[in-house]
Amino acid sequence: MVEPWSAFDSQRVADGRFDSGGEGMRSDGASLRVALPVEMSPAALERLLWGLVALSLVGDIVTTFAGLRLGLAESNPVAQSAIEDHGLIGMLALKGIAIVVGLVCRPLLPAAYRSIVPAGLAIPWAVAACINVYMISTAI
Repeated sequence: MVEPWSAFDSQRVADGRFDSGGEGMRSDGASLRVALPVEMSPAALERLLWGLVALSLVGDIVTTFAGLRLGLAESNPVAQSAIEDHGLIGMLALKGIAIVVGLVCRPLLPAAYRSIVPAGLAIPWAVAACINVYMISTAI
């Protein structure tokens, strides 16, 4: 029977730990990188994502109020309270606060990573709009 480490004996040290050759460990290339199908600068990507923020915000608000008119309920207790107390203005205020927080935090990031701010706003709002569309389709 062959020991699992027998092929690596020349790279083992006496105490049974793997010898990396005396070099420090690095994580170069250890992260997942996905290339976009088109060449796009970080600034252009961020502009695109801010456009998606606007679309997903409108989609979420329109589908939320359409669902409420059909008798569905808002599942987010904070949004539910804002809508019950202040209607559309309350919902717009909540969305506005989220955008302001994103804009305040954006300069804290390196330029190459600033697109995470609009992505972090657009993705949940787009998902919420899709869920709302599904719920509306089941209520009709």
